Amino acid sequence: MSEQRGPIRVMVVDDHPMWRDAVARDLAEAGLDVVATAGDGEQAVRRAKAAAPDVLVLDLNLPAMPGVQVCKELVGANPALRVLVLSASGEHADVLEAVKSGATGYLLKSASTEELLDAVRRTAVGDPVFTPGLAGLVLGEYRRLASDPAPAGGGEPKAPQLTDRETEVLRLVAKGLSYKQIAERLVISHRTVQNHVQNTLGKLQLHNRVELVRYAIERGLDDA
Repeated sequence: MSEQRGPIRVMVVDDHPMWRDAVARDLAEAGLDVVATAGDGEQAVRRAKAAAPDVLVLDLNLPAMPGVQVCKELVGANPALRVLVLSASGEHADVLEAVKSGATGYLLKSASTEELLDAVRRTAVGDPVFTPGLAGLVLGEYRRLASDPAPAGGGEPKAPQLTDRETEVLRLVAKGLSYKQIAERLVISHRTVQNHVQNTLGKLQLHNRVELVRYAIERGLDDA
C-alpha cells in the first residue's frame, strides 16, 4: 500500500525559465502533479501558500528573495512541507544553510532525471536525500553543533518522556537511516515509523528531522 495518496504535488522554483520548464515537464511526465512554478523568491512564497505542494523543488540562487529565506518562511508556516533543494552549488556553506533553514534534501543539478524523480518521491515521505558525499558533511555538522556548549540560561527543563519504541526510532534516525530502513529493521510499517517520528517531534517541541537528529546526537543516541 502506497504511503502517498494520489500523485505527489510538486512545485518547481528556479529563475531560469528553460531549466524550470524542463524539470516541471520531467516531473509531470513521470506522473507527478506539478501544481505551480515560480521564477523568484517572493513569487515562490506567494504561489506555494496558494498551491499547497507536498514537495518544493527549490533553487537557492533566486532574485527578490534567496532560496534559504523562501525555505525558512514556507517551512515555518507549514512544517509538513518538504523542500528538496536543486542547486548548481555544492559549496558546504550552501548545503548547511539550506538544511538549517528546513530543507529535507539537497541535490546537485548534475543529477540525472531518474535521480531527481527518486529524490522527489523520497523527499515526499520525509526521507533526507543528499547528493553522494553531502550526507556525511551534514551529519558532521550535527555532531559539531551537538558538541558546542549550551547557551547560558536557567536550568534545563525536565526531558519529555518517550516510549521505548519512540526512543528506538529516534536512535535509528540519528544514525542516518531512512524511514524505509527503520521500518525494515524494526519490522513495522513505513506509516508507523512516520507516526512515531511525528509523536516524538510533538513531545520534544521540535519542528523537523534536522532538529530531531541534533537532539538525539546531543544525548548520545547515535552511538547507542
